[in-house]
Amino acid sequence: MSADPNDGTSERMSDVEALMWSLDADPVLSSTFANITFFDIAPDPERLRRRLWRATRVVPRLRRRVVDSFGPGTPVWEDDPTFDLDTHLRWVELPAGATDADARALAVQIAATPFDRTRPLWEFTVIDGLPDGRAAMVQKMHHTITDGKGGIRMSVEFIDAERDAPEPPQVGDGPPPAPARPPWAGAVDAVSGIPRRGADVVRRLAGTATDWARDPLQVASLLAALPAETAATTRSLVRQLGVVDSHRSPLWSGRSLDRGLETFEVSLADAKAAATALGGSVNDLFVAAAAGGSGSYHRREGVGVAELRMSMPVSTRTDRSPGGNAFTPTRVLVPLTEDPATRFAEVHERLAVTKTERAMGLTTSLAGLVNLLPQPMLVRLARQQVLTVDFATSNVRAAPFDLFIAGALITGNYPLGPIAGTAWNLTTMSYRGDLDLGLHVDLAAIPRPEQLRDDIAASFAELIALGTPKRRRRR
Repeated sequence: MSADPNDGTSERMSDVEALMWSLDADPVLSSTFANITFFDIAPDPERLRRRLWRATRVVPRLRRRVVDSFGPGTPVWEDDPTFDLDTHLRWVELPAGATDADARALAVQIAATPFDRTRPLWEFTVIDGLPDGRAAMVQKMHHTITDGKGGIRMSVEFIDAERDAPEPPQVGDGPPPAPARPPWAGAVDAVSGIPRRGADVVRRLAGTATDWARDPLQVASLLAALPAETAATTRSLVRQLGVVDSHRSPLWSGRSLDRGLETFEVSLADAKAAATALGGSVNDLFVAAAAGGSGSYHRREGVGVAELRMSMPVSTRTDRSPGGNAFTPTRVLVPLTEDPATRFAEVHERLAVTKTERAMGLTTSLAGLVNLLPQPMLVRLARQQVLTVDFATSNVRAAPFDLFIAGALITGNYPLGPIAGTAWNLTTMSYRGDLDLGLHVDLAAIPRPEQLRDDIAASFAELIALGTPKRRRRR
């Protein structure tokens, strides 16, 4: 018998999480994300085990599995009655002479391996045997557990600010507290903001985005019948959901399950100074560099492309809870303009529009409607939509100071963001004054990922030089 979602030992998935869970049946659409962390020494095994055990008592989803509901209901997170920490915390030893590249290759392999869907959806693997006594750890988690910001907050349970930090207080081993809000509250809140008069039309539009985007006259007649506020929201839905053309790159058309990972770093202080001087944010600089590197890659191959379509999650998180998801996926065309100043200005303007899209407020209710589709139709629709996107980006903040895990200093954090049917994902995590960047690629689309990495790194350098005063550059 399934647990009662209100008894404190389980909770219902949000509609957005249920959608990600359904799409995970197709490995191309998997929303698993990972991170490879490098250490100066290997973490202490017993200390790490104690801290992760405590984390599973404080963060309920770390010990819960997903149980599908009967009928149209969303799946439920239930306490795993056979939970065993040692199935989620693993240790491997690299052969003599192994390098950081070997650790990255292993991280890609671990990230690409599907989860056992009958167990909690996370896995930590410590990689020992790197040169100079160093080690690494691959932290792999399904996106249904939490988003990037939630993952950072979750990591507080096993990360310290000093090497010999005292052990935190022990916690009870009983059932977790009940969710702070009823499981249905999120869906109610999302729907309540839509004027009743326009709700049916918005649902019709969302359910047939491909068809109505091809028929401007139909869209115009529908918009004319809506209240002004709802019409503005619907126009936003057209921009975000009514994308019918394919991805823009003729070079990056191949898709497979073969993956590669490249990593590099950029000075956060330099990025901040340059972004401010250019009149924008670090995220603007980050996206402008990704677009600039993409442009260089295409021009070197003799291919002219003016724009590529990028997907980017926009955080909507307002609470301090570590679990759950609070983000909205967005799509935006980014320019590959060769002039860096012009490209930065255009990226800044387009991202400002994307972040204020009215459609973002309807994510939960739209996900609930889409979840009613049969799974084969749902997967086919999702496949069609991801094929409109060339690449994905994400920007996550970590700590500006030293962090430790079980006595080991973290020297670098490189994300493996979900590719989910695109050509590549570039995710950055700021740590200790650097942007640590992980370029996770589909090798069928990007057979030489090191070239794309170098192109993006060169684009960062060009933008930073452009926004850095000449006197400072000469020093």
